[in-house]
Amino acid sequence: MATEAAPEWLDKGDNAWQLAAATLVGLQSVPGLVILYGSIVKKKWAVNSAFMALYAFAATFVCWCLWAFRMSFGDRLLPFVGRPDLAALDQSFLTEQGFAGAYPAATLLFFQFVFAAITLILVAGSLLGRINFRAWMLFVPLWLTFSYTIGAFSLWSPNGFLFKAGVMDFAGGYVIHLSSGIAGFTAAYWKKLISIDRQVGPRTAKDREAFPPNNILLTLAGAGLLWMGWTGFNGGAPYAANIDASLAVVNTHFCTATSLLVWLCLDCFVFGRPSVIGAVQGMITGLVCITPAAGLVQGWAAMLMGVVSGSVPWCTMMVLHKRCQFLKRVDDTLAVLHTHGVAGSLGGILTGVLAEPRLSRLFFGDDPRYVGLVYALKDGRAAAGLRQVGMQLAGIAFVVALNVAVTSAVCLVVGLLVPLRLSEEQLAAGDDAIHGEDAYAVWGDGQMYEQSVHGDHLYPMMSNPMASKADEMI
Repeated sequence: MATEAAPEWLDKGDNAWQLAAATLVGLQSVPGLVILYGSIVKKKWAVNSAFMALYAFAATFVCWCLWAFRMSFGDRLLPFVGRPDLAALDQSFLTEQGFAGAYPAATLLFFQFVFAAITLILVAGSLLGRINFRAWMLFVPLWLTFSYTIGAFSLWSPNGFLFKAGVMDFAGGYVIHLSSGIAGFTAAYWKKLISIDRQVGPRTAKDREAFPPNNILLTLAGAGLLWMGWTGFNGGAPYAANIDASLAVVNTHFCTATSLLVWLCLDCFVFGRPSVIGAVQGMITGLVCITPAAGLVQGWAAMLMGVVSGSVPWCTMMVLHKRCQFLKRVDDTLAVLHTHGVAGSLGGILTGVLAEPRLSRLFFGDDPRYVGLVYALKDGRAAAGLRQVGMQLAGIAFVVALNVAVTSAVCLVVGLLVPLRLSEEQLAAGDDAIHGEDAYAVWGDGQMYEQSVHGDHLYPMMSNPMASKADEMI
């Protein structure tokens, strides 16, 4: 029987799955990308890199509740953005049925928040190792407000102009991955137009030459959380615990595993040995590529997308990037342009080619526009298939233009308020100069037990001002 806490429109199963899916996506960021960022960078940047991810997660949630959720999914203000208001702070709004699914708006707010948060964290991947943390504190709310909300409303909101036009983005290949890849690359390129401290620019020459991961095992742990969390990332996109969600989960892991193996084989064939970091990159490109298509394609198509995502981004990263002077000048720390921008674009285009009509109906409803080119040609509807590919390309063009323009504007505004780039002293020292904290307290850094099992005469205590001060107080 319906109660005040469980009204007739509430589907408890769908609500439970949507909250679980949102939590899985949240775990991709915290602790997933916090661990991955903190371990895949040079030791002196471990704390700063991990903290950038943690800060973005927290700041995004506050902004999301105050105005960004309604700008992304609220009442139409313009064809590409919703009207900001404080409805998300009102229990009468949060407890009513949301714009999609058989559950309250509060569930949708939380589910969509974790997607917004991970997008900002992915942008950070391009800027690690030199951006001023105070500049990052300003960049996050500004970029969320003026870039992410526009992309999300345009492509995902029922009132968005690209959604109405028929662009297919199942779970964020455009809204999240293409956006973060282009925004991160643009911010990393932002230089030479203003004074040295008002640009992000590249890392130091020393860091660009040698930037080894400080803990590859933790990198694998973070990558594992990212992979398994994608079950909720794509599995939650149908807004229901239905067969399309199940199919999206299977396709996600099928494409990802294939992509990882293809990348690994290319590393072995070209460089003569398997690379752990390379395998992680192949895993990420597979996850990204399948995202816009996860519930819209058949299993064989998911595997084909894995082959493409494991090879094309590998070529752009390992071959094209090293030969193109423009790409070489831009210091994209974690190669987010390739792993997310290129892979997201490939996924969007392949969605327009491989989307199966029946599966498209499960997600979009009974609309004949949503058909992949392969099936359109088979059914004698070539014009419909070509139109869909054209719409996918139009979606890419819009997201690229939006993020180049908005990210440049945000960098300009932030650069007028605080330096975008760390000082030379901070760049040389890293975490200790920025936060006064180190990732690891090891003997080589001046930390050891007062009484060594080998005897104090062999390992005399190194000077520790804080310990001396504590002794004086005692």
